[in-house]
Amino acid sequence: MAAFWNMRRRDNLVGYLFVAPQLIGSAVFVLLPLILIGWYSLHEWNVLAETVHFTGGQNYDRLVHDPNLPSVLTATALFSIGVAGLNLALALLLALLLNQRLRGTTFFRTLFFSPVVVSMVAWAIVWQFLLQSDGGINGVLHLAGVSGPNWLRGDFTAMLALVVVQVIKNVGLNMVLFLAALQGVPHQLYEAAEIDGAGRWTQLRRITVPMISPTILLASIITIVGSLQAFAQIAVLTQGGPGTSTTVLVYYLYQQAFQFHHFGYGATLSVLLFLIVALLTVVQWRMRRKWVFNET
Repeated sequence: MAAFWNMRRRDNLVGYLFVAPQLIGSAVFVLLPLILIGWYSLHEWNVLAETVHFTGGQNYDRLVHDPNLPSVLTATALFSIGVAGLNLALALLLALLLNQRLRGTTFFRTLFFSPVVVSMVAWAIVWQFLLQSDGGINGVLHLAGVSGPNWLRGDFTAMLALVVVQVIKNVGLNMVLFLAALQGVPHQLYEAAEIDGAGRWTQLRRITVPMISPTILLASIITIVGSLQAFAQIAVLTQGGPGTSTTVLVYYLYQQAFQFHHFGYGATLSVLLFLIVALLTVVQWRMRRKWVFNET
């Protein structure tokens, strides 16, 4: 027995014990729910009657012929593209500004990051008051002689408001990531570029962006996946309206499963959401070879 438990097997056992909590957590809270979602998508579960009936591919057939799905996917795409584009651009701009050695930069870094730690529900409730027709934003516009719209009651303005609320809430996280990446760029590269006569814009395109491109990839994946999971701000601010203009896929899933009690169809929408997230992540990861610095 003593010969069996040699040094190599003991080291392997210790390693397995260290990773066991992570493996068990992933199996229980990730793998098992994915399997159950797939199982429920093939059934129709009546919670009130406590019955579960096997329906085969009926839920997926309903998904293909759902008349509301095109508008839901369009709203999801508009929201995700708006959030990802504005968030990454604004985060990079703030990081470039706050990377300067000037007085007060620490205060502004804290100021821009502070919304990240605020509860999304509390954040959305505050913005609900600000975005009303007689709210704070229109009050400021009125002082400037501008008549503001009812932000949450127009198709375009409601989507715009959701994008802005989401971006302001989470831009600080990407800003911190970009700040850390910028501080890792060798200063000698900028000195050499200045000697060669390169301007600030050329340095940004040829040095800064390529050098921090791995962080840009990470931030883009986090931002896009996060935008596809947005729910609380939509539930508080617009409830998917007006009409279905802000009904993104997650909120539509919630409506089908928990408002209309179509749990089987809700599970099918969950499968669709999982496939979209997985596909976008794989595409971004594959594209890294073309634009991420030092990737082969």
